[in-house]
Amino acid sequence: MPKFSVIIPLYNKERDIEKTLSSVFLQSESDFELVIVNDGSTDGSEAIVTSYDDPRIRYFSKDNEGVARTRNFGVAKANAEHIAFLDADDYWHSNHLENLNSLIEDFPEARWYATAYEKKHNRTLITPMISPILESAVSWKGPVDNYFKYSLMDALAWTSAVCFKKTFFQELNGFDATITHGAGEDTDLWIRAALRSPLVFSSKITARHNLDGSNRISNLPTRTRNYMDPSLYEDRAAEDPYFKRYLDLNRYSFAIQHRLAGDEVSFQKYVTALDNKNLTARQRYLLKQPKTILRLLLKSKAFAESLGFRLTSFK
Repeated sequence: MPKFSVIIPLYNKERDIEKTLSSVFLQSESDFELVIVNDGSTDGSEAIVTSYDDPRIRYFSKDNEGVARTRNFGVAKANAEHIAFLDADDYWHSNHLENLNSLIEDFPEARWYATAYEKKHNRTLITPMISPILESAVSWKGPVDNYFKYSLMDALAWTSAVCFKKTFFQELNGFDATITHGAGEDTDLWIRAALRSPLVFSSKITARHNLDGSNRISNLPTRTRNYMDPSLYEDRAAEDPYFKRYLDLNRYSFAIQHRLAGDEVSFQKYVTALDNKNLTARQRYLLKQPKTILRLLLKSKAFAESLGFRLTSFK
């Protein structure tokens, strides 16, 4: 049995998949199987994957069902005790599985793990994730006392840097497939996991989130996506102000997306449900802006990033 099952959902990523696969095969920890699930790709993705001759690859192809069902399908086929996810346009540094393995060896009773990651905004701008847990210059690893406290800017867990014990993933029933097209299916799983078991985290950056990859599902029209429902967790959030703020920041993000899409009904739904005291002055200001101003601000953000400056309303 391999140490890791690496799950890659694949849908129309012919421009990115080769670099992603190369980052897996360059891992210093080589004891893994690679479960690639083609979710009905219509481009040349399949031809690229099937050109590889490596016994660790297990390739499956099915009709298009979306990323949540595709990841769940991959986990069902996995043979290893530990499941590591990697999206088909993201990238691992060569020590990523080694980093995860060190967490597993040091904290074998933990049920889920994650490493720090960086974000590739464009061809020239790469920035580390933002969290108070990374502010120390000293590398740190261990159980996180409150997942939500440290996920108010960038979340500690991110799909291509997280690892689950297969039994825990199955106990949680995996990704919720009723949430579609990158509209919070990952966030929803992290919430359910964090409410059940502490995340064990490494502040060493060993994964890269490729925000300028091709065919990104987060670029699909807002009105075609079924978003996670933060209200499902409101009772639990009443016990933890960090969790309540975390939910309200997700509502803020969803509200902005729906205003940009011209969906004022959904915008008002999210704004009405959140507590303004959990937002910064900047975030409250942005919620008051019309769609035209928000679009101009998005263009300004992209321009700043082209010059090498990351702008975010979450800091």
